[in-house]
Order: sequence, then C-alpha cells, then structure tokens
Amino acid sequence: MKLIMAVVQDQDSNRLMSALVDNNFRATKLATTGGFLKSGNTTFMIGTEDARVAKALQVIRENCKTREQLMAPVSPMGGNADSYIPYPVEVAVGGATVFVLPIEQFHQF
Repeated sequence: MKLIMAVVQDQDSNRLMSALVDNNFRATKLATTGGFLKSGNTTFMIGTEDARVAKALQVIRENCKTREQLMAPVSPMGGNADSYIPYPVEVAVGGATVFVLPIEQFHQF
C-alpha cells in the first residue's frame, strides 16, 4: 500500500479530482498555500495499492501542466524603497510535486 501526496496548483485541482474519480481512485483534497509564490494550491492524499501507483502518477501527470505566470517581486527589506521599481518576472507555475510514501497499515472506520 502507498500514500501518494500530490501538491498541485488550484487551477488544476478540479480537473485532477474528476480524473482521479474516473479512474477509481479515492482522494482527500486539502486546501494549502505555497511558500514561494504565497498562492493557493491543493494537496491530494491518495491511498492505493502498489500495483496502481504508476496509473495514479499518469493521471496526475496528464492533468497538471506547468504554465508561465507574471509575478511582481517583493520590495526590498531595509533598503531604499524610493528607488526600487518592481518589474514583473515570469515564473513557471503549475505541474505537480508528488511524494509516494510506503504505508505500513491502513484502517477505515
């Protein structure tokens, strides 16, 4: 048994949940916040048999795509903010960060 934890951008979460259900995966969906962009994302917890891990990863890969997004940099701390002109920076967002963990026991009450 494995626990798959997938952190995805909010924009991909509904599409991923539908695809997981279509492929007979049960998932718990948690609202989370990313540390880098300070934007909302969603963490999925998926419990599955070892033999179905590859299929779950395929579903995640197909439904979570990276995209470019403009981000305004944060003003400098302790510096002279009068001369600081923030220019938007293009960063890659989206996709999925996935952890696959071994599960010693699983109980459902």
